[in-house]
Amino acid sequence: MKVILLKDVKAQGKKDEIINVSDGYARNFLLPKGLAVEATPKNLNEIKQKLANQAHIAAEELAEAKAYAEKVKEVSVTVRLKAGEGGRTFGSVSAKEIAEAAKDQHGLQIDKKKVVLPEPIKALGNYQVTVRLHPEVSAELKVTVEAE
Repeated sequence: MKVILLKDVKAQGKKDEIINVSDGYARNFLLPKGLAVEATPKNLNEIKQKLANQAHIAAEELAEAKAYAEKVKEVSVTVRLKAGEGGRTFGSVSAKEIAEAAKDQHGLQIDKKKVVLPEPIKALGNYQVTVRLHPEVSAELKVTVEAE
């Protein structure tokens, strides 16, 4: 019997997959527990429309992320810290400070969790910081650290 999974089922498949299972397994386990529905033409059409809609939304999100990445690449953010001799700062620049500076200076909404710092910035100067805007899209943000 062909069924469409409504939830992930261990050892059978993921949500929205169409699988072939024995009649007893479908009637006695999958259907009563709400894990699957029978693969009728109506249900198959609904799942195709749902998957097409999800693909369309994912494509729109990717396009928005690419456009936002272009905006991020164009700007430069300045962060001011107290510094001592030799350009060493007291403390370091965190992802949170970079995100707040981008919002204050350019109005960019960047989540601090999306800012990738391989190591904390502890000296004055210019840096390139990676910002992950989407699983497939990342942008380089120019960060300048200046003394107060």
